[in-house]
Amino acid sequence: MKIAVASVDGVNISPHFGRSACFIVYENEDGKIKSREVRDNTYTPHAKGECKDGEHHEHSNGEHHGHGEIINALHDCDAVLCFGMGRRAAEDLQANGIMPFIVTEEMPADEAVKAYLDGKLKPGQDFCCCH
Repeated sequence: MKIAVASVDGVNISPHFGRSACFIVYENEDGKIKSREVRDNTYTPHAKGECKDGEHHEHSNGEHHGHGEIINALHDCDAVLCFGMGRRAAEDLQANGIMPFIVTEEMPADEAVKAYLDGKLKPGQDFCCCH
């Protein structure tokens, strides 16, 4: 099983999935972390500079950003942990077999993975809106 954590700096959990600098992908076996890999976020519209603060996630023609690139980048993961995520991103991840989990406070990524492995996190149901 692989668990991705949206990270602001390769150490701490990111306040927002799409604005993360990278994703730390943990490989888990029998409840223990087997390996850890950092994948730079070059996939989300925020990371590519397509979104500016205060703008909504719509282009002038009314189309929304797609999440296909990030889903492809995390296709081998079973879960994604973050502090905040837009509802559409969460729905797109779920539709592709990747379960989003929202942690209730900012923390180091290692702590978030431990909480997940200990069964202390529940699948996200209340997602933040994009700011």
